[in-house]
Amino acid sequence: MRTVHAADLLRLILDDEPHVGLAVLVDGDRIEAVASLDALTGAYPGVRVRRWAGTLGPALVHDGPLPLAPTPRERVHALFRLGAAAVLDAHVPDPALRAAAARNGVAVLSAARPAALVVGGRADLAVFDADGSCRATVVAGRLVHRRA
Repeated sequence: MRTVHAADLLRLILDDEPHVGLAVLVDGDRIEAVASLDALTGAYPGVRVRRWAGTLGPALVHDGPLPLAPTPRERVHALFRLGAAAVLDAHVPDPALRAAAARNGVAVLSAARPAALVVGGRADLAVFDADGSCRATVVAGRLVHRRA
C-alpha cells in the first residue's frame, strides 16, 4: 500500500537544510517519490497520508552498542525510539540480538553510510522534534515507532 509521509519540514540528507512543502511517497519498503504533498496526492488519489509535526528525514544509522534492555527485542525497539533503522555489524555480535534485528527489519551494515532519502532506496524514515527527540520511525516502509 502506498503511503505519503508529510511533515512541516523535510531533510533529504541528515545534515541538509530542511525543505518546506516536500513529502515522501512510500510503496512497500521503497521510496517511490519525493515531491510536494499536493503533487503526490494529485498523482495518487486516495493514497494514505500520514502527517507529522516536526522534521521528516532519513532514519539514523546507530553507531554504537544497542541500548540496554531486558531482551533483544526490547533493545531493537529502543533503537526505533532513537530514530534508527540501521546498526553497524560490530554492535550486534549476539545471535539472539542479530535475530531480533532481522525480524524487525533493522539493516545491519558492515560500514557506516550517509543517511539519505533516495528514490528507489529503502524507506527508512524518522521524524524529529526541534529538541532532537524522535516522534516516529519507519523501517523499510513500516511504521515501527510513534510517540504519543
